[in-house]
Amino acid sequence: MVGSISVLGSTGSVGVQTLDVAERLGIPVKAMSGNRNIKLLEQLARRFNPEFVCVYDEDAAKQLKISLADTDIKVGSGMAALTDCACCYAACVVTAVSGSVGLIPTLAAIDEGHRIALANKETLVCGGEIVMQRAREKGAQIVPVDSEHSAIFQCLEAQGSERALRHILLTGSGGPFRGKLLEETRNVTPAMAVAHPKWNMGAKISVDSATMMNKGLEFIEAMHLFSVTPDEIKVIIHPESIIHSMVEYTDGCVLAQLGIPDMALPIQYALTYPERMDSPYSAPDFTALGKLSFFEPELEKTPCLALAMDCARRGGTASAVMSAANEEAVALFLKEKLCFGAISDIVADCVYELALSGTPTLEALRNADDVARRFVKENFRKY
Repeated sequence: MVGSISVLGSTGSVGVQTLDVAERLGIPVKAMSGNRNIKLLEQLARRFNPEFVCVYDEDAAKQLKISLADTDIKVGSGMAALTDCACCYAACVVTAVSGSVGLIPTLAAIDEGHRIALANKETLVCGGEIVMQRAREKGAQIVPVDSEHSAIFQCLEAQGSERALRHILLTGSGGPFRGKLLEETRNVTPAMAVAHPKWNMGAKISVDSATMMNKGLEFIEAMHLFSVTPDEIKVIIHPESIIHSMVEYTDGCVLAQLGIPDMALPIQYALTYPERMDSPYSAPDFTALGKLSFFEPELEKTPCLALAMDCARRGGTASAVMSAANEEAVALFLKEKLCFGAISDIVADCVYELALSGTPTLEALRNADDVARRFVKENFRKY
């Protein structure tokens, strides 16, 4: 079990659950970050008493500094402070921020040789080749927090050092609109999109689950995290969300990891690995479940998933462009400035107009992120 942690994105859904798990396990929280939810961040800071709190938004940081003036907690702001939060206070950092903002702090933590409890998909979606190469060079351990990647990680660990892998079987619930035609979902509201049938998540990831972009991001993340090709990953729709993913080996055997759909379980494993420790959660009641069902994804009904799988094969800056464009499009949808069905349209147009081939540098990824965001902001009214 890790001795202490820093938590990036502590006010988000995964961040709050991470803090709850850490408190239950008695793991000290040395640093934490948030963005604009100052009221919650102040409450968490007083509850966990970290050495340092970072607020990405500078105006919000000024407010928090005033609110915490009666404590010894240091308050910082901006990317430099977020990077310090990741690498200067604990040997394990939980990256639970949303979006590509997590890339630079994660690289900084890797440079320090820290364990990365990775809950930020976009870090590997945008810069997977750079991140994994840096981790190998620095000897930094990346332990996934996403339930699907934690499941794959656990199945591979069970196999041992000789990994005779044939396929990763990446499962997904299918989201709230599974089986519906595109025309039926085009005008769904933000409230409808965030009402996930199985998982309690933040707004952005819930919308991504509704469009199936989330599964596409996980597809790309798995490719980098486990050093496999796109052809070695299969997506399987599993509505019950009990099997969190599987690994098929060359002898035809399949290992699966099962558990109730609660993020506390993969969070705990990332913090206690390689140990397993007691938790208040029970295993699934299989007799009550009765059956587990599986379906092929309907790519014609889930264009975001199809696009992400295509980006995985295209390489270059395609995934970075897609991720940034999707972040902006989802933000506009949540503000009711873009309809649900237009998310996939504008993101696809952005990718096919702006993505570049070749192995991108960190600077090329930054530029791709910038131009993709600008494309969406300048063109969304056309959709």
